[in-house]
Amino acid sequence: MQTRPRLVTSIPFWVLLVLSLASVIGGLVIVFQQIAAMQAVLNDPNATVVTVYVAQSWAIVGAALLGAGALGILTTLAVAAVVSTRPRPDVSVETIDWTSDDESAPEAPFAAAPTVAAAATTAPAAPLVLEDADVETPSDAPAPAEAVPFEKDADGDPTRS
Repeated sequence: MQTRPRLVTSIPFWVLLVLSLASVIGGLVIVFQQIAAMQAVLNDPNATVVTVYVAQSWAIVGAALLGAGALGILTTLAVAAVVSTRPRPDVSVETIDWTSDDESAPEAPFAAAPTVAAAATTAPAAPLVLEDADVETPSDAPAPAEAVPFEKDADGDPTRS
């Protein structure tokens, strides 16, 4: 099952929103500063052409930043609208009855094991041996047939023969 992250926890979404807002604010600051500078220079009779045109160029850069930020905010709103309209998969939640003291009830239904007749038709008859890994053998039980006994060498170290 593929799960999609929520928009609230999506890092790229928040990065786009923050950078767009920063671009809008930075563009507005540049535009307003340069327009104020151009007004001051244009009213000055000693203004040079360089000071007027440099402020105008910076105002254009600020306007470009403002436009890019506005486009980013519109993109963020479009992503939020698309994510909010997509269907979410139904999630089944099992409720727990905390008031019940019945511990003998099974926690979850188990799938039925295949019958012996169905298993015999699908695979050749082979003995099925199941062992529990936690079962210990008593110390007086004989060793299995394939086990090799240990012998002690001259130093008393156990080695395989």
